[in-house]
Amino acid sequence: MKLNKNIKIPLDKFINLSLYDKEIGYYMKKNPFGKEGDFITAPNISRLFSEILSIWFVSFWQSLGSPRKFNLVELGAGNGEMMKILSESFQNFSTFKNSCNLIIYEKSPRLIKIQKKKLIQTKVTWVSKLDKLKKIPCIFVANEFFDAIAIKQFKKEKNLWFEKFVNLENKKKAFFFKKKIDIKKIEKKIDFNISNGQNFIEYSEDGLNYLKDISRIIKKNTGGILIIDYGYNGKKMKNTLKATSNHKFANILENIGNIDITHNINFDLFKRFTKKIEGLDNCLTTQKKFLTRMGIIERAEIISKNQNFMKKADIYYRLKRLIDENQMGTLFKVMLIKNKKNKFKLGF
Repeated sequence: MKLNKNIKIPLDKFINLSLYDKEIGYYMKKNPFGKEGDFITAPNISRLFSEILSIWFVSFWQSLGSPRKFNLVELGAGNGEMMKILSESFQNFSTFKNSCNLIIYEKSPRLIKIQKKKLIQTKVTWVSKLDKLKKIPCIFVANEFFDAIAIKQFKKEKNLWFEKFVNLENKKKAFFFKKKIDIKKIEKKIDFNISNGQNFIEYSEDGLNYLKDISRIIKKNTGGILIIDYGYNGKKMKNTLKATSNHKFANILENIGNIDITHNINFDLFKRFTKKIEGLDNCLTTQKKFLTRMGIIERAEIISKNQNFMKKADIYYRLKRLIDENQMGTLFKVMLIKNKKNKFKLGF
């Protein structure tokens, strides 16, 4: 979509324009990860994060009956760091490694180039459509994937619902405005009573579609999805829309295409939405609880032995960023969606 005159579009279309437009989209023209980018994700903070996940994946695979062939799919692999460390870690589990098809689902051609460079020695397949996956057991991992998907926002005023739109007639002076909508039509479209008990609604239509499609794949072929993202678990929805640039908050309507736009996941919505799909179950915990239950502190102790003071300090500084309650520990949640018959709950 180009910035023509007289553009008045819903919030989600504006976010998609800002992030994924082929010409001006934020994710299409730059590498936003790391110190030089606008944010740093857990795999880039410490390799311990991905090493711990590798043990979880092997254990979950075993809970599926150790299938001889299965897909491990990373949704939105960033700069490829997590997949690189996972692949290195899987060298210690030869039967698992030989059974596993490593797959990355990625929309950004620029990020695919970065990933391919980093994963040059790793056998990975890239896909742009989930329906192209082989119909075998699938384990999905979504680390900070859903927060980057465009959202819609609605507000209730005097029993009427209004949707947030953006006026781009003058892209240097873009502004929000609202349009009256029929909430029942929205609910019919997503097949979910999202307005129940709400005065404000924030959700991603594309995000729910991903959840639905992945849940159906899991239901049909067995497997699961591990979602790691920042968010909250309250029943009441709230406005969490934000933008960042150079590791600082930015104005969403300024510098369009050059800032990252995200939101906090409402995990209660994810739970209720996936519970509608018969035969599936889900469990939720914080990143701190998940990583500590998986033994990340003990792993840090092992690798820090015989290291000098500076190296030890660095290991524990990075660990603290992942599990401290004032940093990523409780803001980030970990959710597992799987077949109900599978009672696996490691880390939860």
